[in-house]
Amino acid sequence: MQLHLSEADHDRVTAAVAEAEKSTDGEIVTIVARRSDPYHDAGLQWAIGVVFLALSAAAAFPQHFRAITSWLLQSWEHDIEDWKLLTVLLGLLILKFLIVRYALAWMPLRMALTPRATKARRVRRRAITLFRAVAQGRTRGKTGVLIYLSLDEHRAEIVADAAINEKVTPDVWGDAMAALIDHVREDRAAEGMAQAVRKVGAVLARHFPASGDNPNELPDRLIEL
Repeated sequence: MQLHLSEADHDRVTAAVAEAEKSTDGEIVTIVARRSDPYHDAGLQWAIGVVFLALSAAAAFPQHFRAITSWLLQSWEHDIEDWKLLTVLLGLLILKFLIVRYALAWMPLRMALTPRATKARRVRRRAITLFRAVAQGRTRGKTGVLIYLSLDEHRAEIVADAAINEKVTPDVWGDAMAALIDHVREDRAAEGMAQAVRKVGAVLARHFPASGDNPNELPDRLIEL
């Protein structure tokens, strides 16, 4: 998936926001991020998990581990001393930890091995943090909406201000979310965002129609992080 959206992509989303806000007193903010979290803890957890798995295997099959130790040490001894066994075990555990840790420094692999539930929680948390920073309570009628897209996770969130939440349940945004994610999977993030803006705008127009004296209080432009 492309790392940056083009100027034409930005213009397409900005135009969609401006058009949607003509029919409503609501305000729509759009943000696209490469990813919502570096997921360093996921790589660390996998490395620790491999260490515990290797340690469990050595405990469950001690004779096999002794045979491996003899082969590694090129030893002819029938009864290898405990300190040698433990030293080899420690060395193998450190090696496995480092291999997995550095392998998961490659972001595509780290993302692939991070549980979907973890990614969903991190995207939601980032969306709420950004909403509080750029939209929450910043409109006269508390009618701000954030459409947030996190590209690497292929996930999006829609977060709405207090007045909207009083009238609109979260499931109402389902069509907008589906349209956005479907286009993202086709590598058409800008078009997906524009479609989501139109659908969110339609919901806002039903509940908060344009009054004619509501200023443009939040930026229409697409924010790319």
